[in-house]
Amino acid sequence: MLVSSGVRIASLLPAATEIVASLGAESELVGVSHECDFPASVTRLPRLTWSPVDITASNAAIDRQVRDLRATGQPVIAVDGRALAEARPDLVITQDLCQVCAVTEDDAVLLQQGAGPAFLALRGKTVAGVFADIRAVGERIGRSLESDDLIRSLEGRLDRLAARRRAVRPRVVCAEWLDPLYLAGHWVPELIAAAGGLDVGAAPGSHSSRREWAEVSALAPDIVVIMLCGLGLERARQEWSRFAAANPGAAAAADGRRLAFIDGNAYTSRPGPRIVEGAEQLARGFGGAS
Repeated sequence: MLVSSGVRIASLLPAATEIVASLGAESELVGVSHECDFPASVTRLPRLTWSPVDITASNAAIDRQVRDLRATGQPVIAVDGRALAEARPDLVITQDLCQVCAVTEDDAVLLQQGAGPAFLALRGKTVAGVFADIRAVGERIGRSLESDDLIRSLEGRLDRLAARRRAVRPRVVCAEWLDPLYLAGHWVPELIAAAGGLDVGAAPGSHSSRREWAEVSALAPDIVVIMLCGLGLERARQEWSRFAAANPGAAAAADGRRLAFIDGNAYTSRPGPRIVEGAEQLARGFGGAS
């Protein structure tokens, strides 16, 4: 189902909000998720989701909260049905990638009444998949030319990174959660490759995987990148300091490796245009690695 230009768009995940704004359709957004913060101007829009999780807690405490909610059948991220109805969207953009990180298409459809809006679920697990999602959003909102231009620009930036890649690539492990340890999958290994590294903890398109810190030593990385899902740069540094102090044995797995930090919330965990900027930042960070 194609939707003509001028559609009222409800975005239930940050990546979708960023895609819509990048295509020049920010003015067509009538509501966003509680996590949407880029561009900053979207923070004025009605919030259509909420979460009972205390994100100021430690990684371990957040993990316990999420597990307890799922075990009791409660939502980790929920749709505010009244706010969604009041927004009167023609198109609701959701995702079908993670049951924890954002509202899924099934969750949103349950609230549909009558004819209701159209739904579009983003499903990209690789860089190509993310670009396909950008193209799909463009088609749905009448901005196919803009999406084609954006994708060409993003591909060009990745090509320029690849052209500067060194012959010897550092071995890299990417932690998207510390306690318990999860190694980042999906598009992240491709970002590492574009930046000039070799991700030895995951393959492109794979799910993020639960691992043990002892396994990090066995992977023999040169660099351990801390890119915490949903958390910014300073928070990542704070969480690592807190984790390392409380878990010296586990933290010892990173001893002798270069530690690098990146704003995972902005540049690696959101499957939108800024993943390319994430690759560029990683490339600058790998500059001195051998």
